[in-house]
Amino acid sequence: MAGQAGSGAETDPDQGGRAPGFQARTLLRGAAAAALATQQAGQPFASLVTPAMAPDLTPLLWLSSLSEHTRQLRAGPRCALLVQGTAESANPQTAPRVTLTGLAEPVPEAEAPPLKARWLVRHPYAALYAGFGDFALWRIRPGGALLVGGFARATRLRLAELLPDPAAVAAIAEAEAGIIAHVNADHADAVAAIARGLLGGGEADWRLAAVDVDGADIAAGDQVLRLAFAASVTAAEGVRTELVRAARAARARLVPPAANS
Repeated sequence: MAGQAGSGAETDPDQGGRAPGFQARTLLRGAAAAALATQQAGQPFASLVTPAMAPDLTPLLWLSSLSEHTRQLRAGPRCALLVQGTAESANPQTAPRVTLTGLAEPVPEAEAPPLKARWLVRHPYAALYAGFGDFALWRIRPGGALLVGGFARATRLRLAELLPDPAAVAAIAEAEAGIIAHVNADHADAVAAIARGLLGGGEADWRLAAVDVDGADIAAGDQVLRLAFAASVTAAEGVRTELVRAARAARARLVPPAANS
């Protein structure tokens, strides 16, 4: 039971005062899987998909032309994507979740390479079938979203509340390659500490794989962990601040307790 949906972007005290738009983006960017709702001739249909968010929060899907949902999207692009976080209790309805609605379309070949690379950052195991001829990259043009922050906490989000600031997206995208190269070359120990101390990762060769205005992806082989920032950033210095904060918090957790004297 979601409860009655409100509107507007007031902060949620149960989410540390974070704005609903940021909460929704955090859920979407951290989702490894989602339910995709489509329809054909008025009959609803749901399927499991593996989305990744472009820097501007456009959902990206790597879909087979043989799949039922792909045929349905070709017939009618209206769709919805549901992602869910972790429940606060035994009641599944305490889990935060967001439903994003929009129009799906194939990504033109000229635009596909960087977006496909972005999708593969979130799903590296899919490199095994990323070259299959029946697969293609799709995207969903967002129209709006409904955030349910937990039991009876629902907020409808307009695009202006949901989407990140375009100028910030462009600034981080321009700086991303340099940030990744620098962090992996000079601060690999900090990345490993974040993965192990904050995100539940084990001993592995962790590396910074991607950054955006809302967080970072940390990867080792086929494992990908999502670090959500405390707040959206607008420039490269903001990314640095968030990574330093996360590394300090992670190292504090990894320090063994002092032995009793």
